[in-house]
Amino acid sequence: MRMAILELLRASADHYLSGEEIALKLNVSRTAVWKHIKELKNQGYEIESLPRNGYKLLGSPDRLLPELVCRGLDNKVIGCQMEHFDDIGSTNAEAKVFARQGAADGTVIVSESQNTGRGRLDRSFFCPQGGIWFSVILRPDFLPQEAPKCTLMAAVAVTEAMRDFGLDAGIKWPNDILYQGKKLTGILTEMSAEIDRINYVIIGIGINAVIAPESFPEDIKDKAGSMSMFLGKFDRISFFRAVLQHLETLYISVKKQGFGSVLKSWRDLSVTLGQDVKVIGINETFTGRAVDIAEDGGLMVDTGRETCKVYAGDVSIRTK
Repeated sequence: MRMAILELLRASADHYLSGEEIALKLNVSRTAVWKHIKELKNQGYEIESLPRNGYKLLGSPDRLLPELVCRGLDNKVIGCQMEHFDDIGSTNAEAKVFARQGAADGTVIVSESQNTGRGRLDRSFFCPQGGIWFSVILRPDFLPQEAPKCTLMAAVAVTEAMRDFGLDAGIKWPNDILYQGKKLTGILTEMSAEIDRINYVIIGIGINAVIAPESFPEDIKDKAGSMSMFLGKFDRISFFRAVLQHLETLYISVKKQGFGSVLKSWRDLSVTLGQDVKVIGINETFTGRAVDIAEDGGLMVDTGRETCKVYAGDVSIRTK
């Protein structure tokens, strides 16, 4: 009902719309209209109310509300169901709850902030207001061993969206998106599966969208950045919508044709390939040149003696 009221107010943006007109068009009482208008104001919508004139929409909140994000989103899977939170421990943790309860393929859990966000290797992740913190529940029909490549798919989707907005970002293997050496995005993929089938995959994506440089904690301020540091003010809702659109295109392609096109795009967008790197693994540390990404998503590193395939650990680009 609130979405229907919003659409009426948007359609009448140049004049006031009375509560009686809204009530008649939606077949509800004027009291119900008033209550919904009040709730919309509580959500941050700027709605002017004048006696004998009615209501006029003056502005929408900078919040990742489903009715704002999905307006103009032509997806068939990703984001067709969306749950929004003001603050949450972890969108991945919440997504697992929804997935176990049968949430549909493509369901998105998004929050304005996270208070226990985490990244790879169980590291904490800085997730304040102004970022885009979300998880996508996928129920693909490919084999469990293919699931790690969903991280690559998500990285390509976010990077392509950033480039749409004029930010020439690149991907650092396996799941960081960088611009001018600053980390803008982290991705964490988790899975529930049996031997031969996936129950669900959850892709958690954290994007530093509109965050002031001085807000970053001391231990990461030299490594992390936000999109607004380089773009200035931009529309966070439109950008989130673009990410979901790119993710939809890639996901549908993967389900029909496999990960071939994703791997090609990842190679094109990589800032790791062709670079001298240092690999800190669980049991060993070594250096070499990152030469390719394997079909299974592993990073191929030429040490000069042999070519190693890296699946886990920290990979940093060495400066000369």
